Amino acid sequence: MCGIVGYIGNKKAQEILISGLKNLEYRGYDSSGLALFAENKIEIIKSVGKIDNLEQELEKHDVSGYKIGIAHTRWATHGEANVKNAHPHQVGNITLVHNGIIENADILKEQLIHEGIKFKSETDTEIIAVLLNKYLEKNFIKTINKVMEILKGSFALGIIVKNDNDKLYVVKKDSPLVIGLGNKENFFASDLTAINNYTEKFIFLDENEIAEITQNTVTVYKNMNIIDKHIDTIYIEQENKGKCGYPHYMLKEINEQPKMLEITLAKYLENINTLPNLSKYDEIHIVACGSAMYAGMIGKSLFIEKSHIKTIVEVASEYRYQKNFYNNKTLVILISQSGETADTIAALRKAKENKQDTLAIVNVKTSTIAREADCSLFIEAGEEIAVATTKAYTLQVAILALLSLKAASDKGLINDLEKYLKDFKKIPAYLKNVIDKEEQYKKVAKEIYKNNDIFFIGRKIDYSIALEGSLKLKEVSYIHSEAYQAGELKHGTISLIEKNTPVIAIITRSDIFDKTMSNLIETTSRGAKGFIITVESLKQSVDKEICVPDINDFLQPLLVIPVLQLIAYHTARLRKCDIDKPRNLAKSVTVE
Repeated sequence: MCGIVGYIGNKKAQEILISGLKNLEYRGYDSSGLALFAENKIEIIKSVGKIDNLEQELEKHDVSGYKIGIAHTRWATHGEANVKNAHPHQVGNITLVHNGIIENADILKEQLIHEGIKFKSETDTEIIAVLLNKYLEKNFIKTINKVMEILKGSFALGIIVKNDNDKLYVVKKDSPLVIGLGNKENFFASDLTAINNYTEKFIFLDENEIAEITQNTVTVYKNMNIIDKHIDTIYIEQENKGKCGYPHYMLKEINEQPKMLEITLAKYLENINTLPNLSKYDEIHIVACGSAMYAGMIGKSLFIEKSHIKTIVEVASEYRYQKNFYNNKTLVILISQSGETADTIAALRKAKENKQDTLAIVNVKTSTIAREADCSLFIEAGEEIAVATTKAYTLQVAILALLSLKAASDKGLINDLEKYLKDFKKIPAYLKNVIDKEEQYKKVAKEIYKNNDIFFIGRKIDYSIALEGSLKLKEVSYIHSEAYQAGELKHGTISLIEKNTPVIAIITRSDIFDKTMSNLIETTSRGAKGFIITVESLKQSVDKEICVPDINDFLQPLLVIPVLQLIAYHTARLRKCDIDKPRNLAKSVTVE
């Protein structure tokens, strides 16, 4: 969600800025822009839509002599997606880009209008520029501190100050920001993937820190005091970012899952005792958003049923504000692909304020959540370009399953740990076998892609799987889709069933097979098109049935997940949707 990049050095700034913005496209955006700076001249170029449009605008300008600049991809919050609302924003001597949301923007804007200020945009960002220009003094660090005291909300800022010809300024509060150090050049970005082509040395800013960046120096301030910052050397192997022959990144990433699963599990299967001992906790709180939360719900089922640990799952945007009850044997697990999800970061900090142990499951090792949690377990998903998560979600479920297995073993609840570990070693091959049956999923897609409403049903852990299946379908195909506990159908939901409404039942457990089948029959008797996703041992040999191999209960969800992902993918493809970049969605949600 939004991205910022900045550069100061001897190279052509626009080339580095455009490269950085393209590396941030996965975050989601609807407009983009850049500001180039040289000898007190600032050139601002903006466009709506893809970064390709911005490049076309750049071709209309002579920008070859600029060696300093800031750039931005915007995901509209305050004001619609248009050129006037696109960043950068310029007010007087201040030009800036901004990630985040200013929560007291309306109050501040009303005050400033009363003072005679006229605004050019509908954004909260322009208010920051107005305030910085209003309080501008020679010591710009002092100016920034004054404005930070006024603002409420989250912000990562990249700032150009006219008459400060050889400097950029950056500010961080509750929104990620990293500085890259080069040879006679420096960079900043909201995500190191924007600049890791140019440097391996990074400074991660912490809360309320300000940096003054020149071509040769980076000076970091907090509360007007210069502070020392650790320089991290991070080498990121450059992956093949292309589609490798696949029509979409989503399909490529679905097919990468067996390999990434094998890599993620290998280090723990060599010695499962490298995983933390969860058996010492009386209660687990799993906190996350979106797909990560649905992964957490599968974890909840496993922790309760298999590890006998009381577990709750909360969406982070609620957890951070509600009253939570802890004891000295409560563990809070935070799940986030990016490690920068704003609500999940806030939940993490709330848990730490209450002196609770925290465990993070993240993909990005340098992220805020990874750095701040007491313990972090890393999934090895690599870069995920498609906005709708696939491989990261699968790996999150796998780590939760492994944690549950270890906790059950530590508590003496399972007798043959080695047998289970052998299954974990087999699961990548099983997963590939399921993914390779793509033609089955195309048939389902052909039967449902013209529908406007689709329902998923399941009981127990199957319901948790259904939630993610439903979310994936609505994300990429734009079909209204809902997941329900199968037993709740007759409590109102069945009134929505019409002739030919697709209902997809997930049934992986024998103890609830008859009950869920009965619920599915209730819908088909009212005209629904019923589909079953089940395991080989429960096969019914009926039409519209998909079977996956049987494996132990810890791992069974992993074999259903790609079925649902591929049904969603092929449905979206038949509907000619923008699969990798669904409308209105962002990859990394860094605002509330």
